[in-house]
Amino acid sequence: MDIIFHHPTFDTEYWLNRLQQALPGARVRQWKQGDQQPADYALVWHPPVEMLSGRKGLKGVFALGAGVDAILSKLQTHPDMLPDGVPLFRLEDTGMGLQMQEYAVSQVLHWFRRFDDYQIQKQQRQWQPLEDYRREDFTVGILGAGVLGGKVAESLVAWGFPVRCWSRSKKDFPGVESFAGGEALPAFLSGTRVLINLLPNTPQTVGIINRELLGQLTKEAYVINLARGVHLVEADLLAALDSGQLKGAMLDVFSKEPLPENSPLWAHPRVAITPHVAAVTRPDEAIAYIAKTITQLENGESVSGEVSLQHGY
Repeated sequence: MDIIFHHPTFDTEYWLNRLQQALPGARVRQWKQGDQQPADYALVWHPPVEMLSGRKGLKGVFALGAGVDAILSKLQTHPDMLPDGVPLFRLEDTGMGLQMQEYAVSQVLHWFRRFDDYQIQKQQRQWQPLEDYRREDFTVGILGAGVLGGKVAESLVAWGFPVRCWSRSKKDFPGVESFAGGEALPAFLSGTRVLINLLPNTPQTVGIINRELLGQLTKEAYVINLARGVHLVEADLLAALDSGQLKGAMLDVFSKEPLPENSPLWAHPRVAITPHVAAVTRPDEAIAYIAKTITQLENGESVSGEVSLQHGY
């Protein structure tokens, strides 16, 4: 069994060594320009078209992250890049779920305990206890209810918050109110105090968090964007913050990354920023997941994590 690997920033030597240990019967190599030698599996991130195009005998392609939009966007212009019938897999969790839980819960609690308001009071040297928010009025709505959305919902339910989710199809998460389809979106938004975005990046979701959507949230709502920057119309977010419709935003992803120094998001007092670190690929956990999945595929077993090219996730 032959495996080829390509990632522009990962420690390639580390990955090759650990993959070899996890799959001792495999021959694992770094893909380099001009390599057309046979391969059974490809592990990739932002792969060059020629790495996959026309590669016969390929049994599966693994995207080395939770999102597959970079590959899917290339398929739009190079539809022959992925040979017909070759499944594309994404990393379903591999430690990302826990990281997303940590990020979302810590920020929801930050706002719920009004630490943002107390930080402003500190800057003004003001000592003034504020009225507590009621937990039952602090509904958290999660846009996108896949593996990571389900993990985040689970963690917030454990903290006693009312939690709801919105997705293409109904979900059955314990303690979570599920909304599905475009017709249900207004009802989902109308009772949401904290909106967490974990949607996949598809043509249908680009720009979905805009003035119209933000205007349907509860007054003085909050937004956490953990998915992709293209989901959010940044100018509409800033306008909603300035009008008081939104009270705060926590942004980990942006339409342009790194975020330009002249972006008005940097200066806004109600916007917190992290540099796309909410959930990163942890090598050891990712390698264990990939090795397990490849072994299952080789044994003819069913596996999860396959991407629907039709839906884009």
